[in-house]
Amino acid sequence: MSRKRNALLSVVLSGTLLLSGFGSALAGNAQQNDGPPQLTGLDSIDDVVAAMTLQEKAALVVGGNKEVLEEIDNEIIGNQATRVPGAAGQTQAIPRLGIPSIVLADGPMGVRINPTRPNDDNTYYATKFPAPNVLAATWDRDLVYEVGEATSHELREYGIDLLLAPGMNIQSYLLNGRNSEYFSEDPYLTGRMATALVSGVEDHGIGTTIKHFAAYNQRADNNIDAIVSQRALREIYLKGFEMTVKDADPWAIMDSYNKINGTWATENKDLLTHILREDWGFNGFAMTDWEFGARNIAKQMEAGTNLLMPGRPQQSTAIVNAVNDGILDEAVLDRNVKDILRIIVQTPTFQGYEYSNDPDLAAGAEVARKAAADGMVLLKNEEQTLPLDSDTTVSLFGTPSIETMTGGRGSALVHAEYQIGIAEGLQNAGFTINEELYEKYETYVETLRATDEYKQTPGNFFVSTFPTLPEMDVSEEAITAAGNSDVGIIVLATEFGSYGNDRSLEDFYLSDSKQAMIDDVTAAFHAEGKPVIAILNVEGPLEVVSWRDKVDAILLSWQPGQEFGNAVADVLSGKVNPSGKLPQTFPKDYTDLPYSETYPGTGSFIYEEDIYVGYRYNTTFDVEPAYEFGFGLSYTEYEYSNIRVNRNGNFKDKIQVFATVENVGEVAGREAVQVYVSKPDGKLEKPEIELKAFDKTRELRPGKKENLRFELDAKNLASFDEELSAWVLEAGTYEVRVGASSTDIRGTATFTVAEDVVVEVVNDVLAPQIEFERLSKFAQ
Repeated sequence: MSRKRNALLSVVLSGTLLLSGFGSALAGNAQQNDGPPQLTGLDSIDDVVAAMTLQEKAALVVGGNKEVLEEIDNEIIGNQATRVPGAAGQTQAIPRLGIPSIVLADGPMGVRINPTRPNDDNTYYATKFPAPNVLAATWDRDLVYEVGEATSHELREYGIDLLLAPGMNIQSYLLNGRNSEYFSEDPYLTGRMATALVSGVEDHGIGTTIKHFAAYNQRADNNIDAIVSQRALREIYLKGFEMTVKDADPWAIMDSYNKINGTWATENKDLLTHILREDWGFNGFAMTDWEFGARNIAKQMEAGTNLLMPGRPQQSTAIVNAVNDGILDEAVLDRNVKDILRIIVQTPTFQGYEYSNDPDLAAGAEVARKAAADGMVLLKNEEQTLPLDSDTTVSLFGTPSIETMTGGRGSALVHAEYQIGIAEGLQNAGFTINEELYEKYETYVETLRATDEYKQTPGNFFVSTFPTLPEMDVSEEAITAAGNSDVGIIVLATEFGSYGNDRSLEDFYLSDSKQAMIDDVTAAFHAEGKPVIAILNVEGPLEVVSWRDKVDAILLSWQPGQEFGNAVADVLSGKVNPSGKLPQTFPKDYTDLPYSETYPGTGSFIYEEDIYVGYRYNTTFDVEPAYEFGFGLSYTEYEYSNIRVNRNGNFKDKIQVFATVENVGEVAGREAVQVYVSKPDGKLEKPEIELKAFDKTRELRPGKKENLRFELDAKNLASFDEELSAWVLEAGTYEVRVGASSTDIRGTATFTVAEDVVVEVVNDVLAPQIEFERLSKFAQ
């Protein structure tokens, strides 16, 4: 158990948190001898569970909105909490025993609640923060922690106890429709960023729910059977979860919809008990995703799924029947109830916190703007096109300049008080916008949106609200604009499609109308000797090779939340020197990906690429990407020096890596320094490189240096041996590669492991039930 969790629980045990509201009332009730025991803290849980009826136990492990007294067949709404309208759900209250209902809310980009409420003139906005992939692109754990803190503040002030985030699945498949809700294609970067976010939220008394556990890497079929090797599971798909469980102690974890090697994740005891609790020491409770399909409830309870969401009365009835029929041991139900109660006693609701419904949204916006700008990645900057002078006149091209996609749909939907588009952000920064062109685009978009083909569909949870528009023919407008403005900016967006599906392959490639717009604008502006900048307002990678040589600069802005336009202007103007680096590889072509002919599968999907995900594949099999993992330019230049390891290169338990980074350019900036390790092939083959550490310098003025130190331990360096069911550090010479990206290596050092070391033996579980051929660099 972490020191943080121990400290919090000791406060709960001492009763110092039970001073007001629900908690103090229960403390008073606990002194009475004429009633049932009351939940007052950790030390009361056993007595409370012993006093619960079977019906009450069955009700507590099923989400819902109605108080449970003697019956459990009350109506349960499930998908919308009654205490906080628009929140995802809440648990059952059992007032007889002093058990309150706690509130659960999405999501990945901030607090998802309804902005309006019946018979209430107030509005209830929340900050729309950058998506997790934007946060990962900052490579800044301290900044991600700040986002967690700001999110925690808003949750607390809206009376919410548990955040249903962060998402931690690996971006192993390019077209996964929920990739923007996840951090990276790399498990180490994912684990470090998720740990920072979870710590930022939970250090302020609000819980988090890491998700979706596990191997939930597509949206095309929620019921897919993910067939994946034990090694790939341990090294790629479970590694980030393991790091976050051990380092941040999240309160909850959410099961995924899919099967893993033939067993539903929600019914998978190997996953939820043997790995999560026994191997990793997880202390919280596990819940289902918002599940409406048929699952075996007894198996779910036995496996270690504590809470069924969103909750239906039939599920409570089924649990009671399963116990009465001898199918489910009541002791298992008691265990699951206790796991939930141990979290409930830590929540603001239990502690009687009087929330204000008035969070500091201005402070949240400030954090969101900083994170958005720092997560933007400069992909190209020919002849120092950027930064721009603030008195520049700009012509904006592309329909996304009117309908800026700030991100978020489904569980990531956030109702912000405002969102800043690119034009507004540039004007706020002092740039002059070509109003005539902008008004033409406004009219064009308005006209198309009025048609049946392109009208906005209702903004419900799953349906797209912005069908993709064809681009306007600007062959004439581009010539005029090039004559009366200093720079052309093309805003490119991919389809903001349905939440219920993966991206289409067509979405990876620019449409003919977008390609024609690029040709027209670049020809016109270059004829006048003026530059063209492309801004990529996208959720993830897209094809760039066919058009990138035509433009002078490319800024990957992603879909970074409500401060989008201001953050873009901060980078374009040079107020912020870009320091973002890619957390996901940009392939040259979709056919370059090892799964291009098999994804997404029908009924089942075999992870044939095995451990060779993302940059591991590119670097091992010499497949050149358009932009490599970790890539990102700056307005300044950095030199790396003094790269070395300690202990004279002899590994014992851990080893330290040192590097010096100097700003040798002309403006201040920050550099994300990445440490990769190339491990020797022994019994186990290894990828060419794996990310094993990173850090971001402080802001370095020109001529200034920073000395960085990284620590690599045995578990971090080990590979998973399926035959031994153990993490093993194999003997041999290891090469440390320190650089600015996965291929831009600035220096190397080596260390030696004298003999094989079995670092950790774990449960031998989750083996595939079928044999399949895995990708191997030694295959003939």
